[in-house]
Amino acid sequence: MRRPVPGVPTPTDDVLSRDGAYLVRQRTVPGPDGDPDVALLVCLPRHRRTPVPAIYFIHGGGMIVGDNRFGLPEVLDLAEPLGTAVVSVEYRLAPETPHPGPVEDSYAGLRWLSEHADELGVDPGRIVVAGMSAGGGLAAGVALMARDRGGPTIAGQLLLSPMLDDRNDSPSARQMRGFGIWDNRSNETGWNALLGDAVRGGPEVSPYAAPARAEDLSGLPPTFIDVGSAETFRDEDAAFASRRWQAGGRGELHVWPGGFHGFDVVAPSAAISRDAIAARAAWLHRQLGR
Repeated sequence: MRRPVPGVPTPTDDVLSRDGAYLVRQRTVPGPDGDPDVALLVCLPRHRRTPVPAIYFIHGGGMIVGDNRFGLPEVLDLAEPLGTAVVSVEYRLAPETPHPGPVEDSYAGLRWLSEHADELGVDPGRIVVAGMSAGGGLAAGVALMARDRGGPTIAGQLLLSPMLDDRNDSPSARQMRGFGIWDNRSNETGWNALLGDAVRGGPEVSPYAAPARAEDLSGLPPTFIDVGSAETFRDEDAAFASRRWQAGGRGELHVWPGGFHGFDVVAPSAAISRDAIAARAAWLHRQLGR
């Protein structure tokens, strides 16, 4: 699964600069205590004059594949119209690094961004944590960590088809078995890599690994969740959104009819994809715009 996908090149710094609109830099920052440093890909608007908002992005890949360039062009599509910086984290992958490595790496990168916001020209009060698929699950885990550890401040969490529940037994997980690019068998592979097959699905799973396990979803930042109706994560994502409302939180949920996992990336010109992208952009504008 880690082999390059034919015809899908890794985006270069030149591509990510978007014709010079962004300055693209690699930064190596301290990792969790006692663990290796963490690589961040920092994309700053070239012509910023005041502190700008930032999207802290955590890539997808089922906890087992991907890097900090994976999915980044689509995030920059959302960021550029708002003049928003993007910082993408390179977390260690399972199974070589099981939980808590990936989420702790992701939290360490967010903490560095918040602490060095002035140096980067970023407004520390306007940082949205975003993630797709496994990255969405890690983003939700990072938000729980930030709440429980007293910071950093997060202005919102943008969760795109997030991977939230290691139990992998929802109606949509069973319904979509054998269909699409990430069915419940793929999902089992990813969760087993992160947690170990002796732990996954059991009573000791941390909510920082599988945020659906969190008993308390209060005190979290405004949340945007979207998911396709024809994918494994549909029901766990809808349940998570409902529990956010029940806990008194602000949340927005979109279930896109007929959408499969990653539909907006595979078919970006489809009407449903354009609608999904526009909904994300509108939410970001409400959270970060002035």
